[in-house]
Amino acid sequence: MRRKIRTTLFSVVSSVLLFSSFCLYLSSEVISSKKIPPSPVTLRNRSNNHHNLSFVIREEHHHCSRHVSSIRNLPSLDSILLPDWEVLLALSPEIPLSSDPGDGYSCLFQNNATSPAKPAGILPFRELTTFKCILPYSVRRLRPFFRPILIKSPLNWPGKEPEVPKMFRWGFLVYESLSTENDVILFVKGVNNRQGFNRPPTELRCVFGNPVFNSIKTDVISSSQEVFRCLRPNGTALHRFLLAGDVRIKVSLEIVEERKAVLVPSVAYYTPTRNVATREKKTLLCACTMVYNVAKFLKEWVIYHSRIGVEKFILYDNGSDDDLEKVVEELLEKYNVKTFIWPWPKTQEAGFSHCAMYATNSCTWMMYIDVDEFIFSPSWLNSSHPSIHMLKSFLPKITHTSSSSRPPIGQVSIRCFDFGPSNQRSHPIKGVTQGYTCRRRLEQRHKSIVLLEAIDTSLLNVIHHFQLKEGYKVKKLSRKEGVVNHYKYQAWPEFRAKFRRRVSAYVADWRKEVNPRSKDRTPGLGFSPIEPKRWSRKFCEVNDNRVKVVTRRWFGLDSPAGYKMAWQR
Repeated sequence: MRRKIRTTLFSVVSSVLLFSSFCLYLSSEVISSKKIPPSPVTLRNRSNNHHNLSFVIREEHHHCSRHVSSIRNLPSLDSILLPDWEVLLALSPEIPLSSDPGDGYSCLFQNNATSPAKPAGILPFRELTTFKCILPYSVRRLRPFFRPILIKSPLNWPGKEPEVPKMFRWGFLVYESLSTENDVILFVKGVNNRQGFNRPPTELRCVFGNPVFNSIKTDVISSSQEVFRCLRPNGTALHRFLLAGDVRIKVSLEIVEERKAVLVPSVAYYTPTRNVATREKKTLLCACTMVYNVAKFLKEWVIYHSRIGVEKFILYDNGSDDDLEKVVEELLEKYNVKTFIWPWPKTQEAGFSHCAMYATNSCTWMMYIDVDEFIFSPSWLNSSHPSIHMLKSFLPKITHTSSSSRPPIGQVSIRCFDFGPSNQRSHPIKGVTQGYTCRRRLEQRHKSIVLLEAIDTSLLNVIHHFQLKEGYKVKKLSRKEGVVNHYKYQAWPEFRAKFRRRVSAYVADWRKEVNPRSKDRTPGLGFSPIEPKRWSRKFCEVNDNRVKVVTRRWFGLDSPAGYKMAWQR
């Protein structure tokens, strides 16, 4: 009798195990089926499970159970709550996505609310795939905010699970890092402020690795704005991480105060083996700028400046959702254009600092102007065609000389004129240089071309100007030598789009009722994107069509379809 019971029990257990194995097999077949887009739940390398663990991505399968199947032990997914209730998700490279990442992904939040997850590009210096979604209204009143789950199929929030961490909050965060041959540069929000207060380096430490179990701390040698430079960990210390299996080493900043230390949350990783820039032939003049939805302007800007001397263009994309990628692909056929995803809001100065270090091995001089700005010299008015030597004539012929008593020039400063809407009601189809010809009388700012090796170690810069190392001086161009045409106050639909996208951390936010007399504010414009009366006629004090005449001569094309400019599609 006992033998019969044991036999029956063994038969039942075997059946259960067999059925379970079949379910697991069938589930894996569903995930890997060619008929269904590959789910981002399959790990490329299961040995990387040492990272912070969380319920990252879930997918529902009905073949063996009505319960939602959970995929645990995935490499961590960073989630950051940005301004305007935007949520940025960054997936580790060990999580492969379907061939079309934009197909059907959503963000699932803690109250089962969802919002579409839109692809936001790949962070180039960490190879993390990013998505953006909007925090639903029903979630905004909840506290705390937990990381959303990236899903492809409808399902419910898993309930109270301790491994679902809170979202990082923008405003106090290490958001990027860059390794050089000599140090590590961290980009950090919320430690120093815009009023010029910078914590002394002695109050700070860089922390590599897990701060509780396995970390290395090094001294900070520079603290300025959102840029912090610290000593690299030595090779022996790095070997310890490798032995522990740590391939991706998180790096953060520690604030050391009396009797306590505060660790800044971080989504940045240390990359010890990556060079600052690809070793390539060093170009004399490059241009770096931060862009947002500038596809309709970009061709004109690149073609113009390329023909007068810029050899390489570096674009930091601050969250564009227009045709920027398509336009860049078209430009790459003839021009050297490099684009980086830079999703961090109001970090223009930090982005310029990053660009200065990234390009230090590939560019000698860097021009920092915006895509709605065009450099021009009155001496070019009689030129029948552009020349690549035009911009380079602004640069000193000799940057270093031991025999000269004069300090070398490290920066060229150029006066900037702001142009108005010039009676335009929409974007001029022939380009901004053709459509906007009326400007304010006095210059408002200056833009610069900087010798990268002359930039101060702090990387301090404000409104397109860098602090230089001791011993270098600034050369200021006169109006006769060169100016910048800033097509700032464009037709209202274009200008309105700029209202919420102030990329600089050191200029007024038009939406906030503070600093009403700031020079950065638009006269006559309030705190809401409402068109002022007679907008199309504003800021017209001087008729200035010099650039229009020159560009029409240089880039105008007669064709059976009519007169066009070289940059028109």
